[in-house]
Amino acid sequence: MTLTDDSVLKLEGITKLFPGVKALDAVSFDIRRGEVHALVGENGAGKSTLMHIIGGVYRPTSGRIFLEGEEVSFRNAHEAHLRGIRVVYQELSVVPNLSAAENIFANIQPVNSLGLVNRRELNRRAADMIRLFGEDIDPDTPAGLLPIGKRQVIEILKALTRTPRVILFDEPTSSLSGVEIKMLFRNIRRLRETGISFVFISHHLPEVFEIADRVTVLRDGVNQGTFDVPAISEEYLISRMVGREIGDLFAGRRVCASEWIPVLEVEGLTRKNEFEDVTFAVHAGEILGFAGLVGAGRTELARALFGLAKVDRGTVKLEGEPVAVHSPKDAIRRSIGYLTEDRKVQGLCLSLSVRENLIGPSLGRFTTPIGLLSDGRIVRFVREIVGRFNIITPSIEQTVYHLSGGNQQKVLLGMWMGIRPKVLIVDEPTRGVDVGAKEEIYSHLRELAGRGAAVVLISSDLREILGMSDRICVMRGGRIRKTVNASDATEELVISYALGAGEATA
Repeated sequence: MTLTDDSVLKLEGITKLFPGVKALDAVSFDIRRGEVHALVGENGAGKSTLMHIIGGVYRPTSGRIFLEGEEVSFRNAHEAHLRGIRVVYQELSVVPNLSAAENIFANIQPVNSLGLVNRRELNRRAADMIRLFGEDIDPDTPAGLLPIGKRQVIEILKALTRTPRVILFDEPTSSLSGVEIKMLFRNIRRLRETGISFVFISHHLPEVFEIADRVTVLRDGVNQGTFDVPAISEEYLISRMVGREIGDLFAGRRVCASEWIPVLEVEGLTRKNEFEDVTFAVHAGEILGFAGLVGAGRTELARALFGLAKVDRGTVKLEGEPVAVHSPKDAIRRSIGYLTEDRKVQGLCLSLSVRENLIGPSLGRFTTPIGLLSDGRIVRFVREIVGRFNIITPSIEQTVYHLSGGNQQKVLLGMWMGIRPKVLIVDEPTRGVDVGAKEEIYSHLRELAGRGAAVVLISSDLREILGMSDRICVMRGGRIRKTVNASDATEELVISYALGAGEATA
């Protein structure tokens, strides 16, 4: 690889060893002034390790780093930050109890003559930053009260305080709406013109082709090449990432059958300020997609169906019988599962093992008549799920925290197999995972539906909704505005109903 004279940041022969693992193997990589450089690869390819080395979190086992032509060695993230390197991690670091403004200007708040924080000036500056995204976030609002998408905006704005040299984005769009993504890309392009450089890590390849100038591919800790984005295709990039050809991710979608038997029927379900008069049915063997913009009420509806939130009115039937689901325990007892959109905070117990996570929802299945857990039955089940879902782990006793994002997501999906779900609600099931893991997750969802389960798919990825669903419910403002057969749907049609443009002709 040739390192150019206009490189702001150069890495030469970076190797990183962890106990029993070579995470990076002699990787050379450079970022030019004023470019957006994408970094892609499957989960576990070494992207995050490389980002942590650039950001000062890890020190390389061997290799050299140059910043503006000067060899540097960062002992910690603070040193990297002082040299103009900012990192926006996928796992948000906003402090919930601090306001949006306090998070954006953490440790650099304006002060008055007495050395106290000048809150009026702080909020004014924060409001100016927030306007970059066209957001209506109140600077005084505690960050913990903001939706995850707006917290992601706060995280990005933090990186823009004090003019940076290089900004590293790890899946920055994973929680953003389409409008917010457009705002982010607009600001990246504007800042690029001022000479700021960007490293852009994303599993959403259309974004790479939209925003990046060059792209570097990592596979198994080895640099597979750096390419000018206009010179390559998405198919070629995928083949370099996974080392094999990936077929059509959405091949084999079933045709919606009118004779399907309803499994879950919802009528007039309402929760004040979140969703209203929601009515739909999902059938045995069907994948029912829910599309809509961030804030449309899809996740709130899912949480209510799983018993995580109380509804004000409406009825729910399971296999024709009215049911009242007041808690997740009620839902699980009725074989209703919920794969949450936030696997690390709400879905998995990161400090527990693969084994403990996989049996979490279905402990009763493994108890003996006297109430003791049967270790043999547990081990057989866990090994079956690990093999069936291709969960890459050195042991079923491995702590889930140490698995890659894709493998964590497969654990999250696999854990619901223990309840033999009649209904499985999956919220953003492929967020933050690579194309190979996506292919596997799609296959498992199809297989589950093929066995007669009713699958409710919530996704902000329109290609995923169109490719996986048999029918699509489009939500806006807490209501289902239109339900269409996937065979009749297009991205333009779904977006028009999500925005309200289609209501005049509905």
